[in-house]
Amino acid sequence: MNEANATVILKKGEGRLLKSGGLWIFDNEIDRIEGTFINGDVVKVADFDGWPLGKGYINMNSKIRVRVLTRSKEDVIDTAFLRRRLAAAWDYRKHTVDTSSCRVVFGEADFLPGITIDKYEDVLVVESLALGIDRMKGQIIDLLKEILAEDGITIRGVYERSDAKERLKEGMERISGFIGEPFDTQVPITENGVRYLVDVAEGQKTGFFLDQKYNRKAIWPMAKGARVLDCFTHTGSFALNAAAAGAADVTAVDASETALCQAERNAELNGYSFVSGKKAGESFSGEEMVNETGNKLRFKAADLVELLPAMEAEGDEFDLVILDPPAFAKSRQNVKNAEKGYRKINRAGMKLVKDGGYFATCSCSHFMTRELFEKMLREAAREAHVRLRQIEARTQGPDHPILWTSAESSYLKFYIFQVIKN
Repeated sequence: MNEANATVILKKGEGRLLKSGGLWIFDNEIDRIEGTFINGDVVKVADFDGWPLGKGYINMNSKIRVRVLTRSKEDVIDTAFLRRRLAAAWDYRKHTVDTSSCRVVFGEADFLPGITIDKYEDVLVVESLALGIDRMKGQIIDLLKEILAEDGITIRGVYERSDAKERLKEGMERISGFIGEPFDTQVPITENGVRYLVDVAEGQKTGFFLDQKYNRKAIWPMAKGARVLDCFTHTGSFALNAAAAGAADVTAVDASETALCQAERNAELNGYSFVSGKKAGESFSGEEMVNETGNKLRFKAADLVELLPAMEAEGDEFDLVILDPPAFAKSRQNVKNAEKGYRKINRAGMKLVKDGGYFATCSCSHFMTRELFEKMLREAAREAHVRLRQIEARTQGPDHPILWTSAESSYLKFYIFQVIKN
């Protein structure tokens, strides 16, 4: 890492986000830059009157011009600094979550802006989205390995999934691949007692949605003995949690046959087998699966926007319906259209719940705020002619901590309701 002899000086009255505890300085907040640097260097930050505000790395290609690493002018951004940050992040996880598989570093919320590191048992998956932290990436990985080794955890492989479009805004290429020696990228993990194979190379994001761990566990009491519909199942995580809880019959739907093929493999790991006797393989079958107690599980490939109204028209009903859609609102500009999409699927999902049954629904979009999401749910319930009795309002797991001064760190909304029709 390189600390440049340069100072970013803010305009008078700017830096409100930084001064309230945030970590970003935008291009239009800067008055001038004194000294020399290259993109990715660590620079000092000062207010208009010269008052020191901290240090962070700069990138003239990005509208987020500086990402602040420390508020202290005394801190030296060196190996010892990075080790302190990483040790604090790991210590926090040890006190708050099951660390067998968890997010170890969550960017700004762990005061290491621009980098995410997930741990799947003995494999790390890294996503780097900012130039400054990208230059420190190798050292961060080595330091984290050392910290984990102190707790007896040996990391056998590291995979990079820095393939998000955000890198283009930093003037960086999208990349993915092994960091160090190659290894089998189908990584076995166990979460809530449920077994999965996580594809860290080809799966969504870093391979698995760790942020829903405790939300998946929260549906267990409603799933026992139930007929369950899991929508947007991806690789089957909510469906398999419902099955593990003792659901009598689970139907899980997704548009991706590739994801559903992995879901069938995951079901097989958890004691389910095809009625026909075939084995889960390279292609999706869609056949019914059962376990030794006779509980049923089937995966279905379909467009849920079309399927849910069709199921309602047929008079289908379930004891528990779960909606875990992808982020419909990927920017502020499309929130209105996203709200319509959320309302449509939630209205249809509510109608498929039998009177007195249960409904779990969520949004993973930061731009779909909690207030907007709750407003949408009220409107969907009114249109579906049902009343919602809230059981729980939840968010992402503690390994994805919400830093109150970093709005982007708060993104997942998860609700469980009882649906009253009469």
